[in-house]
Amino acid sequence: MILNTELEYKGNLFPSKIVSYKKDVDSLYFTTENNVVLQLTIQRGSVLRFRYTTTGIFEKDFSYAITKYANRGYNHLEITEDKEYYNVTTSKLICKIAKSDMRISMYDALDKAVICEDELGFHWEESHEFGGDIVKMTKTSQDSESYYGLGDKPVHINLKGKRYENWVTDSYAYGKDSDPIYKAIPFYIGLHHKKAYGIFFDNTFRSYFDFCHERRNITSFWAQGGEMNYYFIYGPQMSDVVANYTDLTGRPHELPALWTLGYHQCKWSYYPESKVKEVTKKFRELKIPCDAIYLDIDYMHGFRCFTWNKEYFPNPKKMVKELADDGFKTIVIIDPGIKIDMNYDVFREGLEKDYFCKRADGPYMKGKVWPGECYFPDFTNPEVREWWSGLFKELVEDIGVKGVWNDMNEPAVMDVPGKTFPNDVRHNYEGNYCSHRKAHNIYGMQMARATYQGLKKFSYPKRPFVITRAAYSGTQRYTSTWTGDNVASWEHLTIANIQAQRMCMSGFSFVGSDIGGFAEQPNGELYARWIQLGIFHPFCRTHSSGDHGDQEPWTFDDNITNVVRKFIEIRYQLLPYLYTAFWRYANEGVPILKSLVLFDQSDTHTHYRNDEFIFGEKILACPITEPNAKGRRMFFPKGKWFNFWTDRIVKGGQEAWVDADLDSMPIFIKEGAVIPKYPIQQYVGEKKIDQVTLDVYYKKGREKSELYEDAHDGYDYKKGRFSLRYFNLVGKKDELIIQQHKSGKFITTYKTFKIKLHGMPFKISKIQVDNVEIAFEDIKVNGDNTIIISKEFTELHIIA
Repeated sequence: MILNTELEYKGNLFPSKIVSYKKDVDSLYFTTENNVVLQLTIQRGSVLRFRYTTTGIFEKDFSYAITKYANRGYNHLEITEDKEYYNVTTSKLICKIAKSDMRISMYDALDKAVICEDELGFHWEESHEFGGDIVKMTKTSQDSESYYGLGDKPVHINLKGKRYENWVTDSYAYGKDSDPIYKAIPFYIGLHHKKAYGIFFDNTFRSYFDFCHERRNITSFWAQGGEMNYYFIYGPQMSDVVANYTDLTGRPHELPALWTLGYHQCKWSYYPESKVKEVTKKFRELKIPCDAIYLDIDYMHGFRCFTWNKEYFPNPKKMVKELADDGFKTIVIIDPGIKIDMNYDVFREGLEKDYFCKRADGPYMKGKVWPGECYFPDFTNPEVREWWSGLFKELVEDIGVKGVWNDMNEPAVMDVPGKTFPNDVRHNYEGNYCSHRKAHNIYGMQMARATYQGLKKFSYPKRPFVITRAAYSGTQRYTSTWTGDNVASWEHLTIANIQAQRMCMSGFSFVGSDIGGFAEQPNGELYARWIQLGIFHPFCRTHSSGDHGDQEPWTFDDNITNVVRKFIEIRYQLLPYLYTAFWRYANEGVPILKSLVLFDQSDTHTHYRNDEFIFGEKILACPITEPNAKGRRMFFPKGKWFNFWTDRIVKGGQEAWVDADLDSMPIFIKEGAVIPKYPIQQYVGEKKIDQVTLDVYYKKGREKSELYEDAHDGYDYKKGRFSLRYFNLVGKKDELIIQQHKSGKFITTYKTFKIKLHGMPFKISKIQVDNVEIAFEDIKVNGDNTIIISKEFTELHIIA
């Protein structure tokens, strides 16, 4: 007979004292009296993994976030114990594990300074409703510690004093401080005493991060289920933390085709075909460069994915080819919801093969989205992903669509509380069957992965292009992204700037915002200022909700159109510079945009700067984010900076006023930089590149720059057919030397560089190329400080 029906709540539970320890190759196991086991794995000298179980048994080790290509290995490991601690030492870190309660402390192996230490450390609460544990971790915040990361949070760049939730959420017209929104990236960076570390909490359940919000000097993170499983990543440079996190969760599998870095035009929705062609024709008439045009849900037959509305688009293959002949690549939207309709072959096939998600007791997960009532594929099943990828054959291989945009993949469901699936929906999860509580945050990621696999297959030998709205850590391997359904407001212009910087420091650099705002209508000034910011975002696209009016570059007035054209032309000139930055990101995990704290963490002034950022390695940009502005104050980080428009030099380490009327914005170039530029094109590939301009900015001292090129599409670059040029600049009082070193087998179409010199402190009297003095007329020395020189030079001396 059971008389007591009250639940017994045990509250927080903690590891007791460690009673045993064993080593298994690169993993160490510590077991406590109350059966808690800590598995400590040495991934690299600067990357340690901490994984806990409260039952003495670990579940199958599986993660969607961690890439199989992550670097492993270390050159030093020493394990000792004393009365109070086990001490694990690598070349970079000392990890102390307290014998009494399993608390962890991390130290720099070189100077023994404390980096991070547990407060309560790992603890847990039993979940009576769902089983398993609510897993928790608390750490002590060090003096003046700052926190960064967490993906797309629309908040101040420094997260200190705030609490955030990770639960991928459809957030139409979100605002400043809205949380959670579209992405779940449970990775943060801590910075104190000029040393940075990162923590990646690889747990896909609903999770929370508290940066000294609840308790003043305590940072904590916890999840509603799953394991306490986190990676500790040490710098001490913040840029190394980001690069190592990106190595762990994956860099993009391919470089993007160069055209994907051009300007894109989108709207909900361009239809019928005559409207699409009217828009594309106007771009060419007005000579505003554009590479891609988008078709939103209205191109489909009744919003059924993989179909066409033949009334609006009677011959899609012919239309797509005609657009391509004019330089426009066609991108189409694909959502996860498949309309319930037995006459619709995609639905029928998914039903017959049992590919749709089901509720706990067997019924299908039914939800309303754009087509009406839908079922949803279980993208966590590899067989479903293979089927989904095959559905792109007609769109991509037959019709010629060049890219696919995955929307609504949080997954979003209309007219229900929570705007998504109920918790009891079941998922395959690569054979690790689970509920939606565990699979929700990776659903969109796995849809994007399946879409990527389809485009890779059917775009071959060209590179795939996918965009996703929802993401979890590691999604950057497959796709680009945007910041979701923002609003046409000055506040959202500021938010877009911060979100792009934050995504880049969270390992996801191929990012942009809906330029001008998706919801509501911008005025011309706001749109122009947003374009000015947008040309510095890796993904550069105007998108808007059609019911608020038009948002093409010519919508406002001629003055605005001219400003927009001018800045998009700058984007196209800088494509080789951006492509080089992308190459660094794809090879080394170096973020394409760098908040000032990433650029110079030693200067505490940078720790709270939101607006200024570094684009690539050498360009400092700062948007104008309020109306009627004739300029703004901005902070200049260390070094000297050339005004892009005037060549006036500003010394770093100070805040200063910068003039910037509507046709300008604050852009500065680092002294010593060599900035490559292409001629202006209306679309990538319009012109054969006959000459590349190198803007060279004088510096007394040394500076290195790079230029990476390949065929700009296809896979030959993976076989060594690329061109990588290193430029070493050495400036003296009476001489400027530029040395060039080239590697790779790719031969570029151009034969010469046009070198444009900026800030030269002397008049040129003599020029030597590869130790031979050259007559001025042979290299076309002009009064505008330009010279034309063979691309094959190895050493150029410009002498006073």
